Amino acid sequence: MAGLKDKPLRIGIAGLGNVGVGVLQVLDRNGDLIAARAGHSIEVVAVSARDRDRDRGVNLDGIRWVDDARALAGDPTIDVVVELIGGDEGIARELVEKALQAGKSVVTANKALLAHHGVALGRLAASKSVSLGFEASVAGGIPIIKTLREGLAANRVSRISGILNGTCNYVLSTMRESGRDFAGVLSEAQELGYAEADPSLDVDGYDAAHKLAILASVAFGIPVDFDSVYVEGIRNVSHLDVEYAQELGYRIKLLGTAVLTERGIEQRVHPTLVPVTAPIAQVEGVFNAIVVEGDFVGQVMLQGRGAGAGPTASAAVADLIDIAAGRRLPSFIPTDNSGLTTVPIAEHSGASYVRLMVRDQPGVIADITAELRTEKVSVEAMIQRRPSPGNPVPLVFTTHPSQEAALRRALDRIARLGTMLEPPTMFRIEA
Repeated sequence: MAGLKDKPLRIGIAGLGNVGVGVLQVLDRNGDLIAARAGHSIEVVAVSARDRDRDRGVNLDGIRWVDDARALAGDPTIDVVVELIGGDEGIARELVEKALQAGKSVVTANKALLAHHGVALGRLAASKSVSLGFEASVAGGIPIIKTLREGLAANRVSRISGILNGTCNYVLSTMRESGRDFAGVLSEAQELGYAEADPSLDVDGYDAAHKLAILASVAFGIPVDFDSVYVEGIRNVSHLDVEYAQELGYRIKLLGTAVLTERGIEQRVHPTLVPVTAPIAQVEGVFNAIVVEGDFVGQVMLQGRGAGAGPTASAAVADLIDIAAGRRLPSFIPTDNSGLTTVPIAEHSGASYVRLMVRDQPGVIADITAELRTEKVSVEAMIQRRPSPGNPVPLVFTTHPSQEAALRRALDRIARLGTMLEPPTMFRIEA
């Protein structure tokens, strides 16, 4: 082991939140194992965070404190900058750009930064012959980036889909188990620390969309392009929808899905009904899962903790081990399908779930089916409850595969019928 310590990989960590502290703990606890696997020890020489006096429960003795994280980029004693600040602009972006420009490799967990600026940063890293490691940016401890790049490198990927946000999965799982509605379960998730005080990034789907943009780029060799991702969150999922989905043989999950089609690539995040028998339907609570379909390997699913100090730190240190071992990490440079166009959500074709709240009066179903027939949308199954006097009647149906634009046109006209008591609810179904 003495030889391994002669030339350590020297790193500077920007951001000492849960993940930054987790990286320090992983390197401390498993330092000998990591050095043996990397061929070099990994040494933390400098750290930077907003609050110098905060007790983080780790020993920082012998580690230099830097007040301005951007100074890590020009520090000649640092080989690799680990960016764990977060955010797609500001100090995080400046630090990563300056570090790459200075010829330093970067490891980051910053999904927002990569979703918005991944191509430019990847090209900068390539121009300086350094690595931009981002395993920690997607699905925490699930090694999905390495799986796509290494384990499935011989395959043409046709589809990648998964549960990419633990907060949403916890909320939807708890709604199903408890019968409670979205607002109450979200409040509980905030109390338990599973959801932020401002949960918008999670429950409105943007966190999952950042991750999907990264996955689609790696899986299909296209430029990472967050603006091409259709995003729809879970705020409109009612406990009624969860219950009706269960009765129809489905569970509702917020899925991020990227599909290679004849027309181009679909990238979409939205609540999705999946068959209760599907493996991904069994993934509950704060866990993540990702399903990849390759032409030779078939379908592969990876499941694990998608967030948290330990899993995310594990992924970040895995990138550091690769860099220490001399394995250069490829970045977001389009390789295979850079000319493919984005398929808009209106052109998506698939089955759907629809819930209508209607007045109890003759002719309602006939009016609804007439509008669907006009757009050539065929109903597969329908649930109609016996009405309670004076109460709205829920009318739920699923459709055979149809073009989304056609279904939307029909629902727009249905919404204007005098018998409708609230806007239609529609979710997509995946087999």
